[in-house]
Parts: sequence; structure tokens; C-alpha cells
Amino acid sequence: MRDYRAAFRISPTAMAVLDGAGRVVRANDALGGLVGAVPADLTARPAAELVGLGPEDHAWRPYREVLRGRRSRFHCTRRLKHPDGRPVWAEITVVPISVTTAADPGRALLSVADVSDRRELRQRLRHLQMHDPVTRLPNRTLFFERLTAALEIPPYPDGSPVPHRGRIGVCYLDLDGFKAVNDTLGHRTGDRLLAAVAARLNECAGRDPFHHDGSHLVARLGGDEFAVLVEESTGTRQLVDLADALLGAVQQPFDLEGQRLSVSASIGVVERPCAGTTPTGLMQAADTTLFWAKADGKSRWTLFDPERNAHRMTRQALSSTLRPAVERGEFTVEYQPLVDMAGGAVRGVEALVRWNHPQFGVLSPNRFIAIAEEDGSIVPLGRWVLRTACRQARDWQLEHPGRPPLFVSVNVAVRQVWDSDLVSDVADILAETGLEPGLLQLELTESAVMGSAGRPLRALQELSDMGVRIAIDDFGTGYSNLAYLSRLPVSVLKLDGSFVRGFRYDDGARPSEADETIVEAMVHLAHRLGLTVTAECVETAGQAERLRRIGCDTGQGWLYSRAVAPERIAHLIGSGGVPTG
Repeated sequence: MRDYRAAFRISPTAMAVLDGAGRVVRANDALGGLVGAVPADLTARPAAELVGLGPEDHAWRPYREVLRGRRSRFHCTRRLKHPDGRPVWAEITVVPISVTTAADPGRALLSVADVSDRRELRQRLRHLQMHDPVTRLPNRTLFFERLTAALEIPPYPDGSPVPHRGRIGVCYLDLDGFKAVNDTLGHRTGDRLLAAVAARLNECAGRDPFHHDGSHLVARLGGDEFAVLVEESTGTRQLVDLADALLGAVQQPFDLEGQRLSVSASIGVVERPCAGTTPTGLMQAADTTLFWAKADGKSRWTLFDPERNAHRMTRQALSSTLRPAVERGEFTVEYQPLVDMAGGAVRGVEALVRWNHPQFGVLSPNRFIAIAEEDGSIVPLGRWVLRTACRQARDWQLEHPGRPPLFVSVNVAVRQVWDSDLVSDVADILAETGLEPGLLQLELTESAVMGSAGRPLRALQELSDMGVRIAIDDFGTGYSNLAYLSRLPVSVLKLDGSFVRGFRYDDGARPSEADETIVEAMVHLAHRLGLTVTAECVETAGQAERLRRIGCDTGQGWLYSRAVAPERIAHLIGSGGVPTG
């Protein structure tokens, strides 16, 4: 026993024996040194006072349970103050050392270990893990940790939740053209530039006049991407002003060891209430807005727009379901008459595809054709439209043998020429449906036809040789190179509706003399080249009359009819009249 007491007294670990009430029975020299007292003077003092425990502390209850024999061990970490004034981080352990019952509380051993060095090492390692080595800024991990903490408000002490308060914002920044710096000047120069940018961002974040408590958190999220977190935002104006300041700071030239570099940045700005906001949702919005800033021309900030985002989400939804929709048969084709402007008879129809979307309703081509061209689904969709239109044109011909047959005009995307054998598809469909090649017209946009070379040009020539008519849609909005037309297998020009809208006589609007002059010149030159001309978007009788006098061959627009179901066209053929829209 004497040996144990000697070991207890000289142990470098601060220790004390406690009675059942938590009072010191015996303390060793190390504990006296830690708290700045003679060990004998600690006798009968509550041990909790020595290690900073109190009834309001969350660790108080388990500590008391060990003293009462209801728990086998108590352990916690506390920040204590050494007699010399320096802080000491201590691990406090209490364990029973004799049989303890409720009627006869035994004794317990208190030990206090100084873990300040260990904690400091752990903090250094955490700092290395949470900070970017190039810029010394917080990294992505620390940024999201701070963002999550800002959005998570702890409950009241009684456990009831605290309602979210305040607002939060993010400026998500990406350097424009940083890859060129790395590629031309090397990664060492690139790293120095990143460090210089980081310093300027930090300086800007610390000068925000709206911020009342230190600077905003600036982090490097990876590569040349940075983020500035604005907690307790005062509103959109604060974020916009901060984004302006960040742009201005980055755009100032950098002097890097004799090299003068100029860069710019794009910034996505998001500001919203904390309520209902998640870290993932906030950063997704920031990422989307940064993409908008770059798409809008770079070297600027762009504010998150819920309406624009909704459009983007709709576009993504359409993109993900478009190809299966072709397989499920969710598309239909309507037809708009092409009317002879001299005699008023219907000469043909344009096939216009519609998507009967189960969620968004009936969608016109301008909602999904561009998406179809991007993901390649335009090939199967275009093939289906072509087959449907040719079969319908042949059905009308068989149902009305006494009437002149209508030609059908079908829009074709350039990707259909590149990604499929359009010539073979057309030949097979004409053979399958029995439609004569001369009753099929394929429409391509002006930019597509004028830029045709190689395979596309050969395909157009083979289709023309087959007897299929080739039309240029929206003519006048692209190259408008009429001389080039003489070398292309084109037979029809469709004037863009923007020119036709200038022919306003019967609605009180002043007509555009320039539009009339341009249209008249294009029509005369087209006729000299042996081409026929169709005027699109004809809406008034005055427009139609003027276009007729100029020499347009056919017209198309709401004056005659909107796009209608095949049954309406069949009725039109049977009655011999022109529907009016």
C-alpha cells in the first residue's frame, strides 16, 4: 500500500482520490501544480471546481453517475487555465476504485492528462487537410463544412427547434482562360497567379461595408474556381456589390516576378433565405449561374434567375425523355397549307411535328428540335416524320384521285445528313409509301445549305437527281449568297417571316420600304435563277396582295391557315377552298 501511495504522489499525471460526494480525499503533486495549489490544501474541495465542471454542463450528469456507482467510467476534455496564465487542454477521467453502492458510495480516481501538444498537432494536421497548399485558402471540404454549419441552427436547450433565420449568399468565381496561362507559361506561373488572385479575393472579402464581423470566407474549390461565402447576408444588393468588387480586383494586372499578366473572371451569384436551403441546392444554383455568366460572354457576374433555371430544368427534362418518346409514339404531325398566291389554290403542305408530352402538354418544334439535334435523336425522329408525312400525302392522293396531288414539305436537320444515310432513307420511304419523288420537298435552313460541302452536298445532289425538291428555309437570315445558289441543287426559296412582317398595310402599321426593296430584289433574282419563292408568315390580305404583285409564287401563314390535323387538309382538298386562320 505504501508503494502505491508513493507512486501516486510522484506520478507526472495529475490525480486525486475522490469520495462519493466528489470531494478530494487525497491529491498528488502534479494536480497541485496544475491548479496552482499545495496538494494538502485541495483536500475536501469539490473536484468539479478544479476541472471546470458545473451543474449546467452537459457532462455533469454522467460525472455524478460515476460517483454514485451507476456508470463505470467518465471521460471528457476541458480547456483549463494554468497558474502561469497559458491555456491547458486536459483529458479528464473518473473511474471507481472501490465497491460502490447507493447506500455506501465508494471512492473514485480522478486523473487529468495534459493533451495540449497532442491537440495542437491535431489542429495543425486538420489545418493542412482543410486548406489549399497553393493559395493557403480554405479548401472545398472546409467550405462545405462552414456552409453546412451556417444552414444548421442548433435547437434550444430544451430540445425545441429554432426557426431558420437570416439569409445566405455565395459568389462562385472561375478565372477566364486560366488554362492558357498554365499551357503557355507553365504550372509554376499558374500557381503564383492563383495565389495572387486568392490574396486579392481575401482583401475584397474583408472590405465589404455590409459585413459587421470580420471578413467573408474565401475558399478555393479546385482548379481555378473560388467561392466567397456570405453568412447573414443583407440581401441581393450586398452580393452584387461584392461581385462587382471581386471582378474589379481580379481584372487589375498582376506582376509576377517580372511577368505582367491580365486575367478576368466569371461569377455566379446566389442569394436566398436560409430557410429551406441545403448546401447541395445552393451550390448547384451557384454552379448553374456561373455557367450562365460564361455563356453570356464571360468577364461578368450573373445573378441566379429562378425563371431561367426553370427553363433549364425543363430543357433537361425534355432532353432526358426525348429519345424514349420517339419509341413510345408521343409525336404527331400537323400540316400547314402552301397556297398559290396568283390563283389561291393549295399547292402543298408543310409537315410540322408536335410532341404530346405527358407532363408539359403539346409542344411545338421550337421547344425540342434543337435538343433533338444536340443529342442525335433528330435522326430517328426525322425519319419518323418523313415516313408519316409521305404516307399521309399518298393517302390524300388516293382518297381524292380527281384533284391535283399536294406535295408535302418536310424539314431536315443537317445532322440527319451527317449521322444517317438520308438518300437511302428517302428512297426507301418513297418506295414504301408509293409517293412520287416530285411530291416531296425537303427544307433545310439557309446556313446549312450554304455551308454544304462534301457529303452533305453530294446527298443534296443525289436527292435532287432523284426528283425530290430542295428548299431553303428562313432565307435572308444567313449568307443570302444568291450567286452560290446557282451551284446548289436548290429549287425553292422560303423567305424568312421577318421580311414579310414589314409588309403591313391593312392594320395601320407603316410598311418597311427597305424590307419591300430587299424582298423584291430577292424574288426577281431567284426567278432569274429558275427558283420558285415561298413567303412565310403571311398574316394579312395587304401583305398577300403586295407579295403577289412582287412575284412570290406561294404563301404560307395564318392568313390561310394554321397548322392543322390531316383530316382538315382532307376536307380542304375535297371542298377545293382555302381555310382561313
